[in-house]
Amino acid sequence: MTYGPEVRERLERDAKEIIGRYPRPRSALLPMLHLVQSVEGHVTEDGIEFCAEQLGITPAQVTGVATFYTQYKHAPVGEYHVGVCINTLCAVMGGDQIWNELSEHAGVGHDEATPDGRVSLERIECNAACDFAPVMMVNWEFFDNMTPEKAKQLVDDLRSGKQVLPSRGPESLATWKEASRVLAGFPDGRAGEGVQAGPESLRGLKLAQERGWEAPRTDVERERPEEPVKAEDLGSPPQEPGKPVGGEAKPGSQEGRNK
Repeated sequence: MTYGPEVRERLERDAKEIIGRYPRPRSALLPMLHLVQSVEGHVTEDGIEFCAEQLGITPAQVTGVATFYTQYKHAPVGEYHVGVCINTLCAVMGGDQIWNELSEHAGVGHDEATPDGRVSLERIECNAACDFAPVMMVNWEFFDNMTPEKAKQLVDDLRSGKQVLPSRGPESLATWKEASRVLAGFPDGRAGEGVQAGPESLRGLKLAQERGWEAPRTDVERERPEEPVKAEDLGSPPQEPGKPVGGEAKPGSQEGRNK
């Protein structure tokens, strides 16, 4: 493992704090992966070995998790990682066009970084902000109601070092490594900055207030709808789990079930 003494000492101290939040050490794996990613900008072999050592599991188990979730990168990304949502609603509203034009403009594709290392791009399946579609993110901060031109200007500003502010959230952008440390569970103190919910997200609440709508109380007895099927109405399953299925087919196979 090639971590220097100072980095190793800091990682061990932070790892101890993370692991202490969970009843079982291995439950701390996800934030631990963000922690090692905050050091080098992606999950390296050293990071995998460190997580395995600290949690008492194998490097293969760590790798299986790290390769499943797309937030963990396995090659360097940009200082500012730009995600373009191309899921259904954003795509309908122009997300695919934004991606195509932005990728061509920056000269990089999915999970690739510009030569200066300032910006990388990613096709995101959903940013969980459909009411602001089409949406982009930079280091997981929101940029709402985007267009191809706004997207290209955003990337140009990031590459030139200009200050760029997200549509909602903190009043400045964290770097990719800083954001990874926050995701590891070490707040940067900026969670309460800026706009927390835009008017689109609050439209339903405003409409309810205007019309005097209230949610039903939960502390009163009321008639419950009749359950169409009660537990006692259910019979035993035709095939108990674990028992072999009859016939020549291999037990447990689809063919065996059909027989």
